[in-house]
Amino acid sequence: MSDRLLEVEDLVVEYPVKGRRAAPLRVLKDVSVDIRAGECVGLVGESGSGKTTLGRAVLGLAPVTGGSIRYGGRDISHLSRRERRALSADIQVVFQDPYTSLNPAMTIEQILAEPLTVRDVDRAEARRRVRDLLDQVQLPADAGNRLPREFSGGQRQRIAIARALALEPRLIVCDEPVSALDLSTQARVLELFKEIQERTGVAYLFVSHDLAVVRHLSHRVAVMYRGEIVEWGDGDQVTSRPQHPYTQKLLLAAPVPDPVKQQQRRAERRRLLTAQRQAGQPAGALS
Repeated sequence: MSDRLLEVEDLVVEYPVKGRRAAPLRVLKDVSVDIRAGECVGLVGESGSGKTTLGRAVLGLAPVTGGSIRYGGRDISHLSRRERRALSADIQVVFQDPYTSLNPAMTIEQILAEPLTVRDVDRAEARRRVRDLLDQVQLPADAGNRLPREFSGGQRQRIAIARALALEPRLIVCDEPVSALDLSTQARVLELFKEIQERTGVAYLFVSHDLAVVRHLSHRVAVMYRGEIVEWGDGDQVTSRPQHPYTQKLLLAAPVPDPVKQQQRRAERRRLLTAQRQAGQPAGALS
């Protein structure tokens, strides 16, 4: 995997703050990351770290103040609405909440067929494509006749994944797509993401607060803290043997089923926090 599909370089995102003389709020600070064709890059950090803002910037949903976002070599930082709509066939998204992201008044067939109108697909071909999408996400063909409320949370997220696949994108931004699901359902949906990538070659920007989740899928991992990337590298290395104190904290905070190991993790986390305080570093990085 050597082709760079997406290149984010020195990205800055700022939001205005009320007040005539107030400085804008800088949410992303010179962030650089890239995604290769067919690769999954995990983007991990706690709430407020800026990870979701980065995903939104790639989708054109957050203002780019500085730096650039290049897709296939083309700068997409400041596209018009028409240009962004044309790009939607290549870049899709799966949101965190699978229920609010689906129109409750539409059947699943209507939801999955709607993106196909971009390509002027006729009705018969749209129905065939919907059946194929349902099969890809392991849902029965008759699911197309039902409404979103008739499905469980895991099934609704499978429908959201199917909709993202409808236009055969090259990149999908996955914004905390399993955080609203229970652990057993998470595992099955993560395995589905993996199977789809192996079969289609689609790339993922996989946003999560959970190192264990991104470890399951990611070839490389970027760790965000206070709007900056503090660690970036091979997925196994970052999620198993992290170098930065903040990443170490995220790893130690993750629960494990073994009570002895869990107790050891708590002790190690306290040790890191004490060492950080003695070094005069801000406690927030490990609190």
